[in-house]
Amino acid sequence: MVTVLDTNVSRPRHPEKMKRPENAVQKKPAWIRVKAPVASKGYAETKAIVRDNNLVTVCEEAGCPNIGECWDKKHATFMIMGEICTRACAFCNVTTGRPLALDASEPANVAEAVAQMELKHVVITSVDRDDLADGGAQHFAETIAAIRQRAPETTIEILTPDFLRKDGALEVVVAAKPDVFNHNLETVPSNYLTVRPGARYFHSIRLLQRVKEIDPTIFTKSGIMVGLGEERNEVLQLMDDLRSADVDFITIGQYLAPTRRHHPVIRFVPPDEFGSYEITARAKGFLMVSASPLTRSSHHAGEDFARLKAARAARDDVLSNDR
Repeated sequence: MVTVLDTNVSRPRHPEKMKRPENAVQKKPAWIRVKAPVASKGYAETKAIVRDNNLVTVCEEAGCPNIGECWDKKHATFMIMGEICTRACAFCNVTTGRPLALDASEPANVAEAVAQMELKHVVITSVDRDDLADGGAQHFAETIAAIRQRAPETTIEILTPDFLRKDGALEVVVAAKPDVFNHNLETVPSNYLTVRPGARYFHSIRLLQRVKEIDPTIFTKSGIMVGLGEERNEVLQLMDDLRSADVDFITIGQYLAPTRRHHPVIRFVPPDEFGSYEITARAKGFLMVSASPLTRSSHHAGEDFARLKAARAARDDVLSNDR
């Protein structure tokens, strides 16, 4: 069991961890640069399907650097429950405000887009909807059900909010049986007051742990960004916390500030440090690790899911032979 502490207090920071001036902009190193999206046939077709079904994608809303690559391959991460979030995280480019009512046709529209794109694996995420009694849990469940009906061969990965103070919400989502349940921690706990003020670190850990307690067959996944002023030992402790919750898959990517108004990039982490994090995470027992400057939660999610299943099967074979 994870020891649950109600801690949302920043620890004293060392001088080298102090934030850069708000208007400071660091030049991106060569390893973080990506090509701008091009008007390829695949990109245009993906955009048309998204528009025709009146859908929102996190690819656009969050300014993902991998949008050109993914949309060219007809991969997209759908963001349900609108374009307006009830929280104001310092790293996120999604609009904060008072959301509109849920669109009852959205689950069917998402399912139709999944079928049109012939997706083998789809990722569904959402804005935070603290205004809803269940945080949008039922809407997630209805979207999963609609995809199962319209595209039964497609595997489903969800990237959910924390459903903070929404009793029973998690159980509704887990009962819909997504193949992968992802909830991102985003950063180390000492950064929560400045980076993710509306969330609670140990609540998120417990959320992921509860998924496995309710349904051990569901893969669990979480991700963080580095370059926000965290220290290496904090990242290693975060890995231990996730493994204590039996999380299968961790993603680690470089934080990129969407605008000058957002939390500044404290540091661009070089590729060799990502490689070191990956080696350490695998040694701690994660079935899958994706750690690189351009890693994002849903990037290559389909290929990663196939490897995740293979890794679990291999582990189970070893355990069976040891008995």
